[in-house]
Amino acid sequence: MAPLAAGISAWGLMTGVAMVKSGMSVVEALAMTFLVYAGSSQLAAIPLIVAGAPIWVILATGFCVNLRFVVFSLHLRPYLMHMPRWQRLVNGYLTADLSYALFTRRFPVAGETAAERREQEAYLAGNYGVTWCSWMLTGVVGIVLANFIPSRWGLGFAGVLCLIGILCSLANTPARLTAAALAGVAAVAAYAWPLKLNIVAAIGAAVLAGFWLEHRLPPTWRRAA
Repeated sequence: MAPLAAGISAWGLMTGVAMVKSGMSVVEALAMTFLVYAGSSQLAAIPLIVAGAPIWVILATGFCVNLRFVVFSLHLRPYLMHMPRWQRLVNGYLTADLSYALFTRRFPVAGETAAERREQEAYLAGNYGVTWCSWMLTGVVGIVLANFIPSRWGLGFAGVLCLIGILCSLANTPARLTAAALAGVAAVAAYAWPLKLNIVAAIGAAVLAGFWLEHRLPPTWRRAA
């Protein structure tokens, strides 16, 4: 996880700066950082909050942007169901895009023996620790130093590059490539929609494409997926 920490840190720093410069108080920004812990939904919600959007629009946007974590949770269920509920809740809070991607690539199948489970839990905990610390520490620095860090630095670009790298490594089947392409087309086509609803449109297009393709792929492609 360490090689990706720089991108996570730059993104966390940029998000901290964005929250304060949008008009949030330091206390509000800190609370959002520690409680929400989801950069994409934070960045999607900030302009809606500033624009005075209805609360249901803000909540719906955050819900749609984070729908991918429902899929992550379903995939991680076999790995974590032997744990007590409180530990599963902690894992749910700490799960992030990159930690999930690296973990499932390293362990494509849930461990069956106690030793295998301990190995997987240790790897996942290490990823969680690096990701959480990178995000929180730099987010707090961004909040505290918001008035001294210029927006023109474009810090979010490092985080975007980090996610693009993971996307390229995961989009390795025809179904995934098609869903990613349709999401990109939908996001661009709906770019003029208000309240950043083009993000919701992109998510909807990718999900629908995935469901449709899952039942219509040739058998050889389905096995590969």
